[in-house]
Amino acid sequence: QVQLVESGGGLVQAGGSLRLSCAASGRTFSNYYMGWFRQAPGKEREFVAALSGGGGRTRYADSVKGRFTISRDNAKNTVYLQMNSLRSEDTAVYYCAAGQLGLGTKSWEYDYWGQGTQVTVSS
Repeated sequence: QVQLVESGGGLVQAGGSLRLSCAASGRTFSNYYMGWFRQAPGKEREFVAALSGGGGRTRYADSVKGRFTISRDNAKNTVYLQMNSLRSEDTAVYYCAAGQLGLGTKSWEYDYWGQGTQVTVSS
């Protein structure tokens, strides 16, 4: 089992920045690919970013490329999502997820999920 707890969400103005954190506990953190997903009201959950266990490979949704950066600190069992140049359309609940299938973009490719943290971008 892997337990994931997100933090760092909040209210920010358009053009601003936030950094989300996801603290993991349980099994060996570095064995897991980590992903961030988001779900806006009335919409399906969508992929945001993913990162390999060692941190050397990343994958991003086209909508966040150049604005968001995923990273991890395996010594702290934590994955981060740095979000810059935020837009109103980035408003959503953000979830981190852990899996072992690769840099997946689909929810089913991840085995463990956090409870989510709300990000609200005001225009």
